[in-house]
Amino acid sequence: MAVYVYETIPGREGDAVQTYEIRQSMKDAALSKHPETGAPIRRVITGGLGIMTSTKGGPAPRPASGGQSCGGGCACH
Repeated sequence: MAVYVYETIPGREGDAVQTYEIRQSMKDAALSKHPETGAPIRRVITGGLGIMTSTKGGPAPRPASGGQSCGGGCACH
């Protein structure tokens, strides 16, 4: 069993989005409706933790850009 994050799909612009954590088997297809309310929902893709290595077993090379994926001036670095 795994816990997946789902969010409601707003019917109109400005509608609030609600998020849910729903436990289901990894073999189950993603839900399209909340199991209790029937509201339309979609699975949220979240990041994971992993270690990348080169094919030689050492650390993966850094990108030429310095490893930042955001433009200059972003608040996340």
